[in-house]
Amino acid sequence: MKPVAILGAGNIGTAIADGIVDGGHVTPAEVVLTRRKPELLQRFADRGFAVLSDNTEAVRRARLVVVAVEPQQIDRLLTEIAPSLQKGTHTIVSVVSGVSIAQIKARTPPGVPVVRVMPNTAVAIRESMTCLAADAEDKDAIGAAQPLFDTLGRTLVLDEEQMIAATALGACGIAFFLRAVRAASQGGIEVGLHNDEALLIAAQTARGAASLVLSRQHHPEGEIDRVTTPRGCTIAGLNRMEHEGFSSAMIRGIVTSAEKAALLYSKE
Repeated sequence: MKPVAILGAGNIGTAIADGIVDGGHVTPAEVVLTRRKPELLQRFADRGFAVLSDNTEAVRRARLVVVAVEPQQIDRLLTEIAPSLQKGTHTIVSVVSGVSIAQIKARTPPGVPVVRVMPNTAVAIRESMTCLAADAEDKDAIGAAQPLFDTLGRTLVLDEEQMIAATALGACGIAFFLRAVRAASQGGIEVGLHNDEALLIAAQTARGAASLVLSRQHHPEGEIDRVTTPRGCTIAGLNRMEHEGFSSAMIRGIVTSAEKAALLYSKE
């Protein structure tokens, strides 16, 4: 569904723009980006994207409207663009954390479909885990939005009640796994590797571990069993990390992020 308007082209919005163009889904000329300070998007303007500060004009030029502002900005934005939204023309795709489909529909014209989407910043390199949800009457809109995000990594359609959990694990989770890579590289430095060597080994090892789970569709513990041997160095290290609370800390972090995500949006 083209053209595409991305309203609020900050980190996640520009990552989506990079990803959908690099994936060949659209050309830069078919993407309209908005930001209050459009000069911050000059590198996109130089590549042929339309860059505006006027959200209503962006909506008038588009069919798929991606809302990518902060939760506390969405009410004002929806009030601004609502007169320009048209049933049968526009589909809203919201990547705003914590804002429900019902809350968006309450501020937009009847009949305009809404798809709630939660990607992560890996959309910029087309390696995102993106979750999508829509009301029963808007399931066809999933068909319009999902192909776009399919070019940006993997997608999964969920019930809307699961989207807060998806936010914590998939969107916040990028930072959690990056912190794990950093911690592993610091460990590598402590046992004798140079910084660049340790970071490369840690990042590629993390990539390999994830690829084993995805390609073989095995439970992680099954792959761990292939590495651990009686009295070996791997099981010794795993047990030490568990004694220090590794798994518990990850679980608590995800739960805490979910609790926070549920509270990000409050009505004006």
